[in-house]
Amino acid sequence: MAHAIRFHETGGPDVLRWEEVTVGDPGPDEVRIRHVAVGLNFADTYFRTGLYPAPLPAGLGVEASGVIEAVGQDVTHVAEGDRVTYTGSPLGAYSTERVMPADSLIKLPEEISCETAAAMTMRGLTSAYLLRRIHPLRAGDTVLLHAAASGVGLIFSQWAKLLGITVIGTVSSEEKAEIARAHGCDHIIYYRRENVAERVRELTGGKGVPVVFDSIGKDTVAGSMAALRRRGLLVCFGTAPGVPPLDAMQLAVHGSLFVTRPALADYIAEPAERAALAGELFGHVASGRITIEINQRYALQDAVRAHREMETGRTTGSSVFFP
Repeated sequence: MAHAIRFHETGGPDVLRWEEVTVGDPGPDEVRIRHVAVGLNFADTYFRTGLYPAPLPAGLGVEASGVIEAVGQDVTHVAEGDRVTYTGSPLGAYSTERVMPADSLIKLPEEISCETAAAMTMRGLTSAYLLRRIHPLRAGDTVLLHAAASGVGLIFSQWAKLLGITVIGTVSSEEKAEIARAHGCDHIIYYRRENVAERVRELTGGKGVPVVFDSIGKDTVAGSMAALRRRGLLVCFGTAPGVPPLDAMQLAVHGSLFVTRPALADYIAEPAERAALAGELFGHVASGRITIEINQRYALQDAVRAHREMETGRTTGSSVFFP
């Protein structure tokens, strides 16, 4: 029997259940995939807690990689036996196998393992659109990146280095600072005990940065706005505790700022754009220019423990489940 992590009510990690599930044959435009590795992302907790509503009972997870075992009618871009990865709806990646739409699958090159793919597809494509689509960053620019030791942060900093961009990264501890530096972060700010905006001004000769990439939100947005130069851009992505209400007048007060709350789905919705971003990502990883380190590995049955450790800040970089 196939198994999956499901939840019948919203709440803390203890609502997650390991259950037997029935997986049928794929219909038109669908495939049946056997998962080799499953990604663990903070966004998974949004569904579990009800911040992102989902009809209950529900599966969980939006990122995994594996092998296609069967294809339905009208599926042409992937075939039985292909190794693939994906990120995005519908929920249900926390499973040993599943039937799902074929159009969101990305074929893996030989150089990329399923384990690596599950650890980087969402984080890597997020880093790709942040650096390559959000703002016309150029070599010599300096940006502020919150949560620099996160999975996105470690990929982002390595990629930024390839583009000649200086990264000022915020972290919560010495341990995370060491990890961030090892992956290309140029300057460290301890956001819980330092004034982020003041330190950014010191590091930029009083100018501030053109872009802030903020994945924290609630506790950092005010400092992020104060760290921007005139007509700078605040990019609120991820936002673990949630984005506080923004007073539009404050954007003017801080220098006619811009704010965006992007979603990865809108940057990979078009097959051509998804293929272009994935191609860049896979090329950097396959060549070794960007390394993907899996710092936490869990059995899928241990989803409760994994969520507890992630929510209490005890994880760094990427985490992967093994079905």
